[in-house]
Amino acid sequence: MAQVRDEFQRPRIRMPIVNYISPSGISRKIDVPAGMSVMQAALNHRIEGILGECGGNCMCATCHVYVDASSLNRIPPATDNEKFMLSIAAESPEASSRLSCQIKMTGELDGLIVRLPGKQK
Repeated sequence: MAQVRDEFQRPRIRMPIVNYISPSGISRKIDVPAGMSVMQAALNHRIEGILGECGGNCMCATCHVYVDASSLNRIPPATDNEKFMLSIAAESPEASSRLSCQIKMTGELDGLIVRLPGKQK
């Protein structure tokens, strides 16, 4: 995480940013605290297209996202359970498909870009 200064020149830690891109191409950049999932941040900021019906337990695939190729190598690989859930996602999974509940933010993920599918169920 980068250190920046506030209006009083005090050091401040900048949170990592996730860029959510809707199916129509609308981009929303959100500050996400380290340790929070990409899904929870989307729900907290009312990002349309992320449902998270199972509450982040990797049991429903309603938080499916497509991770941008520029960001894909920065996240840990999907578990077998996540791969299975993606296989039953409402919109066909691609090589870049992930469940956003399984992506926990870190400083290294600053600038993460995720594209939302056209439907979640």
